[in-house]
Amino acid sequence: MSEDRVTAAVLVIGDEILSGRTRDINSGYIAHYLAQIGIETREMRVVPDEEEEIVAAVNALRTRYDYVFSTGGIGPTHDDITADGVAKAFGVALAEDPRAIALLLERIKPEDLNEARRRMARIPEGAELVANPISKAPGFWIGNVIVMAGVPSIMQAMLDDVAPKLVKGAKVLSEILDTHGLPEGAYADGLGELAKSMPEVSIGSYPKLSEGRFMNQIVLRARDAGILGAAVEKAKAMLAEVSARHRM
Repeated sequence: MSEDRVTAAVLVIGDEILSGRTRDINSGYIAHYLAQIGIETREMRVVPDEEEEIVAAVNALRTRYDYVFSTGGIGPTHDDITADGVAKAFGVALAEDPRAIALLLERIKPEDLNEARRRMARIPEGAELVANPISKAPGFWIGNVIVMAGVPSIMQAMLDDVAPKLVKGAKVLSEILDTHGLPEGAYADGLGELAKSMPEVSIGSYPKLSEGRFMNQIVLRARDAGILGAAVEKAKAMLAEVSARHRM
């Protein structure tokens, strides 16, 4: 981690996401949440409920980014194997954790704590628990990998639990410029030149449909307010020049 930049990846685990049966809303929520506290999401990945795929993804992402936020696959059924994959990726044992059992017993009667439910208490050796105030079954945090539930409301509560413990970097600031009807092809060259001249600024052009017609917006992002302001002024000047030519 650098003082001003902390990076993250989001790893979504589940056949139901890949099949299209369940829509993933967790990734966008996590990325937006992290951006607000100074952590930059650099990659999102979705993998099936297969141990080898989980192991490969965890090991690839945890070496590349400061944090990995994983969702899905920590429930009571046979296909919930995220804990197995993460434990294997770290080369540690996976065992029933007394702390997790105690949490489950806050919600489940002892006589109802069957083998399926006890699966939710399997935690990789050395991991810390991530609190789940909604259904009590915890997530866990091992190394730089944070494993949370797939149910959005529970995931969000878990993210609230870990957020105060995360190392934060400088927030990425952003400005949005409306191109006032200019087509992307008219200002693409000028925008490319601006991006080359100011590599500290991330610059993108994004078309969208509004009220039945296409419109374009330019988004500029940087950590330094002064640099961002200078880039915005240059972008405005470039758009004004292109617009004047476009009207001729």
